[in-house]
Amino acid sequence: MRMYDLIRKKRDGERLAKEEIDWMIRSYTNGEIPDYQMSALMMAIYFRGMNEQETLNLTLAMADSGERLDLSAIHGIKVDKHSTGGVGDKTSLALVPLVASCGIPVAKMSGRGLGHTGGTIDKLESFSGFSTAIPVETFIKNVNTIGISIMGQTADLAPADKKLYALRDVTATVDNLSLIASSIMSKKLAAGADAIVLDVKTGSGAFMKSEEDAFALAEEMVTIGKNAGRQMHALITDMDQPLGYAIGNALEVKEAIATLNGSGPEDFTELVLALGSRMLIAGKKAEDVASAEKMLRQSIQNGDALRKLEAFVRAQGGTGEEVSHPEKLPAASMQIAVPSPQSGYISHIQCDEIGVCSLLLGGGRETKDSVIDLSVGLELKKKVGDYVEKGETLAVLHANDQEKAGQAEERFLRAYRFSETQPPKRPMIFGEI
Repeated sequence: MRMYDLIRKKRDGERLAKEEIDWMIRSYTNGEIPDYQMSALMMAIYFRGMNEQETLNLTLAMADSGERLDLSAIHGIKVDKHSTGGVGDKTSLALVPLVASCGIPVAKMSGRGLGHTGGTIDKLESFSGFSTAIPVETFIKNVNTIGISIMGQTADLAPADKKLYALRDVTATVDNLSLIASSIMSKKLAAGADAIVLDVKTGSGAFMKSEEDAFALAEEMVTIGKNAGRQMHALITDMDQPLGYAIGNALEVKEAIATLNGSGPEDFTELVLALGSRMLIAGKKAEDVASAEKMLRQSIQNGDALRKLEAFVRAQGGTGEEVSHPEKLPAASMQIAVPSPQSGYISHIQCDEIGVCSLLLGGGRETKDSVIDLSVGLELKKKVGDYVEKGETLAVLHANDQEKAGQAEERFLRAYRFSETQPPKRPMIFGEI
């Protein structure tokens, strides 16, 4: 088999066979195919596309390029959740303990962030002593004993995807549905869950800016999952403004704790309940959304969800004190109020720009080697649809550096738009697949 023939075949719009895709992924992972040939093939796929079978075969080949996590020793139906990401997306922090408190075993692999805020693991490290660097045996034991564990993604999980994504990122071949979907789903399949619930974001802070693109990506991923024998649910959700009010690692942890206390932001609570209800249905704990949501609300009201979070943090090295005393979480030395430059209704927030503000404060990574400041970020006081008087506080910046705070404030004010009339409210959930 020759890579030249595969490039020519896809260039001419032909279908790649399973054996060809398997050989290509295996050979590229092993370093036997040079980057320039794989770049040519990615560009051919970008323009010519892949059909359903090719996309599935590519996903499975990448999932098989390293170790697959064997979760068969965990009792019950294992349900995983994946979000395409956004600003203030602290969903796993509240969702995972909440679902686990209702009897769904949650064995989750998560990553660190590269961009405006940290990933789930970075946020969890706001809890003193907490670690996701645990062996698989401990990971499985924790799920069987307390119903929940999160570990860092190993280098052996879908290594082909990591290598391919780095190549696509510098060759302008990221934005292809088959390549995006296979990248996400290869890691999810390798992580070993029986059912997967997807949160596909749309809006100015999302990877998929339009509803149409978000629905198309969700369809593609659900199809791959079903063809691979997994139970799949996908929600298309709003990311046209930050989720909740907190952006930044420890601030987001605090907001997740408040949500498990029953006092979280309305939009974030709605999303957590929507995703959680689908996870309960997938795990056969509830028959419909209404009964699932009732179980979730009850777990919040009786304190089970919060107790589950504390047990989870303790099981992975933390003291758990911050769960009942969130004021002990890392805190910035400065809180700076940002006044509104004018009166009016907030008509739009350029969501990704708010993420950049957090990055400027030190809450994210510009490179893989950047060190995150867990204490910094933003606390929004006004969101889309709210009326604000000139001089009233739009947000509070949590900072440890006056110069960085000045840069973030300037950027923040450019992200807000005002109008004389109240804009129509966007839904949190646009649809389900």
